[in-house]
Formats: sequence, C-alpha cells, structure tokens
Amino acid sequence: MGKVPVKGLDEQGFIVREGSLARVPPVFRPVVDAARARVHGVFGDRLHSAYLYGSIPRGTARVGVSDLDLLLALGEEPTEADRAAAQALDEALDAEFGQIDGAGTLLVSRAQVLSDLERHDLGWFLACLCTPLLGEDLAAHLPRYRPDSLLARETNGDLPLCLPRWRRLIAEATAPGAPEGDVRVRVRGISRRLVRTGFTLVMPRWQGWTSDLEEMAGAFASYYPEWGPRMAEAAALGLRPTDDPAVLRSFLHTHVEELGGWLAEEYARVHGVKAPRPT
Repeated sequence: MGKVPVKGLDEQGFIVREGSLARVPPVFRPVVDAARARVHGVFGDRLHSAYLYGSIPRGTARVGVSDLDLLLALGEEPTEADRAAAQALDEALDAEFGQIDGAGTLLVSRAQVLSDLERHDLGWFLACLCTPLLGEDLAAHLPRYRPDSLLARETNGDLPLCLPRWRRLIAEATAPGAPEGDVRVRVRGISRRLVRTGFTLVMPRWQGWTSDLEEMAGAFASYYPEWGPRMAEAAALGLRPTDDPAVLRSFLHTHVEELGGWLAEEYARVHGVKAPRPT
C-alpha cells in the first residue's frame, strides 16, 4: 500500500495543484468565460498564457463576496500601458458581473515566471495555486514543490517590506474623501496576507498545504497559541471584510504593528529572509 496523502500533498509529499475549471461554480462560469474572451481580445498575441486563482477555481467562491483573480503571463515584460489595460478590464468585469466583489489581474512575463529568482515564489504560485485558462501551461517547465523552509522563505519571507506599505495604504483608505470600498479592499488584502504568512511560518512543521484561511489560522495557532486569537480575527476579516474605517484603524495597531511586527521577526529567525528582488 502507498503512503496515505497528507492534506494538500500527493503520496510523494509534493504540493498538489489546487483548483480546476471543472470546480468553477455554475454561477461564476459566465464571469470566467467573459474574462477568457476579453483577456485574449485585449492582449492578443502578446499573451503567452492566462490563469485563474483564488476561490473561484477552488469551487469555494461566494456570490457577491468573492473576487475574480487572474494571472496573465505576457511574452515580454508588461508595460504601463498593459497595466492600465488590465485595470480597465478588471473594472469592466466588476461592473458587469454582480457575482463578484471586485476583480484583480496580476501581470507578469514568461521569463519572470521561469527565472531562478522566482522559482520558489512566483513559479510555485503559478504551478500550485493557478488554474490554466488560456495558452501553454508554464507549470510544465517548473519543478514540483514540497512544503519546506525554502518555499516558506521565498514565498513570504518579505513581511518587513510589507509593513510600511500597509501603514501607508491604511492611512490613505481611512483619510477623509477616500474612494468608497478602499477600506474593505485593504482589510481583505492585508488580513489574508497576514494569515498566509502565519501559515507558511509553520507549514514545514505542519507538513501539508491548504488555502483555507480558517484552516491556515488554526494550523498557526497550534504552534503559537498565544497569537492564535489574533490570527483567527485576521482570518475572519479576510473572509468577511468590513467597510468600517474604525475597524481598519484598530487593525493597524493590533494586527499590523503587533502581530505583523512579531511575525516578521519570528519568520526571519525560523526561515531567514527572502532573496531581494529588483526594485
């Protein structure tokens, strides 16, 4: 008999690619179909391949709550014009389809995905967390991945660089006259990143993989129970973000400064610091 697979791993201990087009809930299929057609229309032959990621291809998306996440790999480095086109595409999809609460497109190049520097970060992300939508699947050119300390370091070992940016984003989102929806976007994005960083901190000891925020927070709490309640709060906000600026201001102190500051130090102690990227 073969070894019984661990959560998120195959029998050899490699992370199993999550998500598939077959898992997309029927209510979200028109959104995915529109995204596929429009991505090709916008980028044409410059597009190498397109991918879905997040709750929609995992089959766990909630109507009116979940967002549409796309990764587009271009044949060349994305330009500012490409980024503007992607943003316009996101806004059009969000406005047209009430099933989603926002859309976000990550633009990268084929060379970046396959580079040595990104092998255990962007490469892993595409190979394990992204579902092919169009074009040649770049996962065929990437290795298989285990939930080890190298993967932990290269995926989330840059938290100290995130903290100053989060402070700025929170200040902008809670300032008078800030665009409607900014608070919810910041709460959701920062909360999810904190939970994922907490999970990857313990991932090599937990020896498995999950993208479920509550399960991630629970795995983290089993090793750091003193921080468990804070991480559980972050998971709850990641799943059900608020529009209340007061909650985001409080979140800055309790989660970004306190939990985030501790997490950055502990991560560096356990796994080291992520290899620097070009500015």
